[in-house]
Order: sequence, then C-alpha cells, then structure tokens
Amino acid sequence: MKLKRVVLCTGGTGGHIYPAVATAQELKRRGYGVTLLGQAGGMEERVAAEQALAFYGVSAGKFSRGEGGLDPRQALRALRGLSQARRFLKELRPGVVLGYGGFASLPGVLAAQSLGLPTVLHEQNARLGLTQRLALRRARAVGTAYPQVAGLPPAKATLVGMPVREEWLLRQEAAARLGLQEGPLTIFVMGGSQGSLALNNAVPGVLREIFTSAGLTPDDSVQVLHATGPRWLPQVAPEVQTLGWYKALGYVDSVAAWAVADLAITRAGTGTLAEAAYYGVPLIMVPLPESAEDHQRYNARAVAASGAGVLVEQQRMNRELGGVVLECLKKETRGSMREAALRRSPQGAASRLADLAERYFGSESA
Repeated sequence: MKLKRVVLCTGGTGGHIYPAVATAQELKRRGYGVTLLGQAGGMEERVAAEQALAFYGVSAGKFSRGEGGLDPRQALRALRGLSQARRFLKELRPGVVLGYGGFASLPGVLAAQSLGLPTVLHEQNARLGLTQRLALRRARAVGTAYPQVAGLPPAKATLVGMPVREEWLLRQEAAARLGLQEGPLTIFVMGGSQGSLALNNAVPGVLREIFTSAGLTPDDSVQVLHATGPRWLPQVAPEVQTLGWYKALGYVDSVAAWAVADLAITRAGTGTLAEAAYYGVPLIMVPLPESAEDHQRYNARAVAASGAGVLVEQQRMNRELGGVVLECLKKETRGSMREAALRRSPQGAASRLADLAERYFGSESA
C-alpha cells in the first residue's frame, strides 16, 4: 500500500520547530510518512536528525521589517527556495502540507499552494504573523493557539492549542538530570532557544539582591536554573559562579527544566508559554520588544488575563522584577497561578492539529 505523505514546513526558532516536531511524531503514530521542510543548515535540520525525522532543506530569505524593505539578496534566496521546494513537492506529492510560520516555512507553503496541494497553517501567536498572512488566502484552514487571533477571519480558524512534547518526568528524576536539589523552590530562567541578552544581564543581579534584602537563605530554600543560550554562557557564568544556589547552563533539557520548575522568568513566545501551561508553571513574562508585530506582548497579555502569569515590560525590568518575584514566591500566589496555568494546558494540541490536517488530506486546493 502506498504510504500517505505529509510535509511540515517550519524552521528558524525553536518556537516554530518544536510544535512541528510534536505534530510530526503524532502523524507518524497514525501511519503517515512525514518530512520536515525548512532552511538548509538551519536549526530545524539538526532537530529533525535528533528526532529521527526526514528533512528536506531549501534556501530561505529572511524578511526585513525595516524601512528599507526586503533585501534583494534575501528575495533571491526566497525565490530559489520556492523553486527548490516546488521540485521536491512535485515529486513527493504529499496529501497535505502544514505551515508553522516564520521565514523558513514560507517557500514550502507557497510552493505547495502553487502546485494545488492543500495547505493547513498553524498560527501560534495572538496576532497573525507576516508569513501566515501571505499564505492565508489559499490555505484551507488555520489551527490556532489562542481563541482569538488578530487579523485572522474566524471562518478559517480552528482552536487546537500549541503542540508541545507531552512528556512527564518525576521531580526527583528531573532534578537529578539537571544537577539540582529536589527540595528547594526552583526558579527557571529562560529567554528562548537562543537565550536573551536582556534577561541574562538583569536577572542574576535582581535575584541576588532580593534574596539578600528579604533575608532568604537560597542555599536551603531556593535555587535557580538559568538557560542562558550557548552564546551568552561565558558572560553569565562568571557572575554566578560563587552562588551555590544559581546554576547557569547554555542549554537545558526543557522537559526536565519545566518538570522541576516552581516559577519561571521567561520571554513570551507561544512555545514557552504553552510548555509552562502544560507543566502548570506560573510565569513572569518579559516580552521581547522587537518581536514581529509585537506578538509577544499580545501573548503575555492573554496569559496575564488568565491569571497564569505576570507581565513585566523590559524597560521596567530592573525596577519591577524584584517585587514581582517576591510576590510570586508566596505559596498562595503560586498556587492560584498554577491552577490558572493548568487550565490553559495545551495537552492534546498535537493530536487536534493532526486531526485538522487529516480533514484536508488529499482534498483539492482552495
């Protein structure tokens, strides 16, 4: 029997890649042949290999949002990628193509639409992204992570949630994996898959100061796990090396980190927010001011409105973060935030997005 094939177009950042990986694994369990399509040499190629997923790499041009518009060299890369993706998809003829947003996904999605293949998009943010807007007209449907998405016609939207790796670890095992103690209250600091210079610069000093001024004894009661991003570890490590309660790593196993976390200080990418909700971790969110279409602030406001997190603007982080941390460390505050987070859990999102893809598998393009 001929294998039913699905292509998932993704790449650029972990926030786009890992939801595609979660959906790919679900589709594989259902008997589909799955290929990830993204930028050749990008992070997605490495992740696909780690997850034993087939991968096809193309050229991808990154869109500029500055006054100068799209760099002609980037436009040429995008056109080359579109041609490469067309050749691949024409030969493979998948029954449906999924697009996860980001510049690396666009060549594959537009190529699929030009060939008349049905496309389904996943919009992870509370505001429709640029690449998804470009592909929206000919997409059959858009699975969303939020009940309402600015810029998306409701008729094309289906709420599915944000696909995450649905893996659980006991706290004891998670702490052992990370070299942490099991007992102390654990604060997880993470600025996305590449790290955040702003968080790296501000958070260690703020936490040191509030623990000292509040008379807390971090060695006994609180510990910090800080994922700096590989690039920034040499900068952060010397600052915290004398603090026995503060562990800085370039990269962490996110499943283990969320399993042991009692509170997290993060950016506001939807992947991060979804993982926190899945594990019921209260959040202090510092949205990236330069995020595309300001989507991180939209995301953070939605989480804050649910009671699962607190929004702190980056420009006010040094002044406000300490007081917010102390409030969120209170047992009753964390308890109510944890309950609110669990109510937002994306459990089953990968399965629901796979259902949506199956609905349009083999159908005629819009």
